Amino acid sequence: MCRWLVYSGPPIHLDTVLFEPENSLINQSLHARLGATATNGDGFGIGWYGDRPAPGLFRDVLPAWNDDNLRSVAEQIRSPLFFAHVRASTGTATSRSNCHPFRHGRWLFMHNGRIGGFDRIRRDLEMCIDPALYAARLGTTDSEALFYLLLTRGLDADPLGATRKAVAEVLALMAAAGTQEPFRLTAAASDGRRTVAIRYSSDAASPSLFHGRPQLGGLDKGRGEPPIMILSEPLDADGETWTQVPEAHAVLVEDGAIAVHAFTPDRPARAPALARA
Repeated sequence: MCRWLVYSGPPIHLDTVLFEPENSLINQSLHARLGATATNGDGFGIGWYGDRPAPGLFRDVLPAWNDDNLRSVAEQIRSPLFFAHVRASTGTATSRSNCHPFRHGRWLFMHNGRIGGFDRIRRDLEMCIDPALYAARLGTTDSEALFYLLLTRGLDADPLGATRKAVAEVLALMAAAGTQEPFRLTAAASDGRRTVAIRYSSDAASPSLFHGRPQLGGLDKGRGEPPIMILSEPLDADGETWTQVPEAHAVLVEDGAIAVHAFTPDRPARAPALARA
């Protein structure tokens, strides 16, 4: 599957975490240590917050380790909050519109995992998305569909509450379709002020996820707290820096503070009826 990271803290050039560390995200794109697949070469993406309300976005289908444009862009962009993702497709096409992060308004979203049996519930899941939002859906992935379902269920007003509702809705659709494959989710969403990350799966076998406050080059170590990072794999072997996010937990970041909470999907009011051909 995929590898990703979130950085939140003092403004820093993106290459500081994408290229420089021992186990940088670019190294993970070729030699992931904790992922289901070692190679994540089906495209990449970065999203960052700057001077304008909406985040910037740069995505492409080349492997991250083989794109000179990514290195050049990462050397120049400086941001206090950014997402980065390297993709290993779970079946959908390798195209720019299917690369993470996804963007809508101020929101960025990225995902590692899969909705089991997505091909069987895709139509019904997409019918749950607000039609005004669905018009913005450009790709074919389960990840992007989940993002627009989160927006439909109130991501802007209550990120964690919207995630509980959306995950419950997906599980109900899977159950109604008799899907036996698991729903696995390590995902992050941010509006530039609040960031929420979730580690959850229906079979208690979520992809890896960690958080920490690393000391990074280029930062004034004498001022304030170190930055916050949430990521699929630690950037180095320093066991004191990185803490694994437990199964079925959420990480919330706001105003330089980090909190970890248990995550349980809501109970849907009723099982959704599957659309019939």
